[in-house]
Amino acid sequence: MGRFFIMLLAELEIFHSRPIAPTRRLALGHLVLPVDPAPGFGGVLLGGVLSAHIPEVDDDLHLDVQRLLNEIERGSRVVQPRLRHRFQVDRHGLSHSVHRLTGEGDSITFDLRANGTGLQQVLGAIYALERLDAPLRRALVPMMRRSLVWRGPLGASFIAHLAGTTSSSVAALADPRAWALDVLGFPGGTVKPSKREIMSRFRESMRRAHPDHGGNSATAAKAMSEITEARRVLLDSL
Repeated sequence: MGRFFIMLLAELEIFHSRPIAPTRRLALGHLVLPVDPAPGFGGVLLGGVLSAHIPEVDDDLHLDVQRLLNEIERGSRVVQPRLRHRFQVDRHGLSHSVHRLTGEGDSITFDLRANGTGLQQVLGAIYALERLDAPLRRALVPMMRRSLVWRGPLGASFIAHLAGTTSSSVAALADPRAWALDVLGFPGGTVKPSKREIMSRFRESMRRAHPDHGGNSATAAKAMSEITEARRVLLDSL
């Protein structure tokens, strides 16, 4: 069986003061954050960074993190410094952390490599979120709030929780509509099927996936869950 190539899906580079530095500074480095349609791979990575590092942040600062997200969602001008850190463009003299989201086949992996404090990682993710266009920020902030309360591992369940979906595959996040059309067996070139066509394909796909009609009993539950999610994606897009 052939091995899949590992693909870079998203990347966030955060420059920050070293622990012994007298000042607290932050800057952003290389960003690969595809977020449209939300959350996209970029939103999933930002949410993963927040979820992984918020437990390291002092409890007294959690409310300030929430306030910062609220201000970004509203498009308010946020004054410096933020949570005791000053954001700047110059990266000279700063250490850095790199966080990546990678894909292999249809599986997604978080590769988080922090070289600073938890607060620096959280603020770096929020600074990156702030650089997005206003409509995307508003779509992503509620998802970022969900990531802050997640306390499990960063895997398929986390991605589904963040995106509000039952599918966490590379294809489903890259292009939900194309993925849904494929799952329901629409022919290539289909752009906008009607509700009647969606429901017809849904019923036929569910019938084929059911073990009583020849479906694989070991994978039936997952297949039927994806078929149901594909129906939701297409109906929501009408």
